[in-house]
Amino acid sequence: MKIKSKIEGSDEWLFIEEIPELYVAHTPLSEKQVNIKSLPAEKLVNYQLSAGGLFLVHSTMQFNEHVKVISEVEGEAITSQFIFYGSSSSMEKNAPKNNRRTGSRHNIRYIPSLKGKYPMMPELEYKYFLLVMSKQYYFHLIDQHSLLHSEFVKEILKGKYSSFAAKDLSVTSEMKRVINDICECKRTGELKRLHTEAKILELLMLQLEQMHSGTEVDKYLIKQDDLKKIEHARDILDATYQYPPTIIELSKQVTLNEFKLKKGFKEYYGTTIYGYVTRLRMEEARRLILEERKSIGQVAAAVGFNHQSHLTEAFKRYFGILPSEVMV
Repeated sequence: MKIKSKIEGSDEWLFIEEIPELYVAHTPLSEKQVNIKSLPAEKLVNYQLSAGGLFLVHSTMQFNEHVKVISEVEGEAITSQFIFYGSSSSMEKNAPKNNRRTGSRHNIRYIPSLKGKYPMMPELEYKYFLLVMSKQYYFHLIDQHSLLHSEFVKEILKGKYSSFAAKDLSVTSEMKRVINDICECKRTGELKRLHTEAKILELLMLQLEQMHSGTEVDKYLIKQDDLKKIEHARDILDATYQYPPTIIELSKQVTLNEFKLKKGFKEYYGTTIYGYVTRLRMEEARRLILEERKSIGQVAAAVGFNHQSHLTEAFKRYFGILPSEVMV
């Protein structure tokens, strides 16, 4: 399986990798980061991971003119693709609020082989997260006979190019979190491989869950001004989840009325504001227990609980087990 990509008209490959199709457990990950500064790229950073049956690339791209990116896959592959785009920071400052462009989409595809050209616009910054998996690796993660993807597997066995979802879907905040976890993982060696594989499986689960639910949220039904305020509210919660503002306070901080804030947040992120804060607290509590071996009292204080018993109750409701059981 060979994967390569370059800017049309350029002799320099953005990446070119030959990946063994055979999945072998315990194979160490190969990791690299590439920064390309030659024109017409104003910004082009590739973070890559690879192992037997797997190639992962996370790219940030911005160009100073219209270009086409050529991507080629030689050999059968299953891909999980995530594309994010938005106005560059300089354009964002100068553009009228109602003219700022942002979006995201994802899908899972079977590709018997592929050579495609993808246009890139100069006023946008693109972030591209791509998983390329051999059939063996994909079926290692999700059993070939699972009902979750039975129709998709039929197309794979026919050797026919196919997309799991009829149209690309919007990327959820949970998917963004998992992608961020993969790219920012500081573990090394066997632990990094285990972490990466677990997160890839979680990402596929979130994609399949959304595709089966049929509840695609059309964020374009939310006014662009309101969408920015909802995203700002999420950023505030990310920074203050230990002691978050009340909904009234949050509403004032982002200048959006309470009804629109609560309704828009639930529609866009798939959870309530309270549910989002709870998830942040519980995930951090679990991390502190597992990775930093903190005591229950220390964890309670770190994630915003005044009493250890309050953390214990919340942890049990969220995970179904006591914090002390995680520590064993």
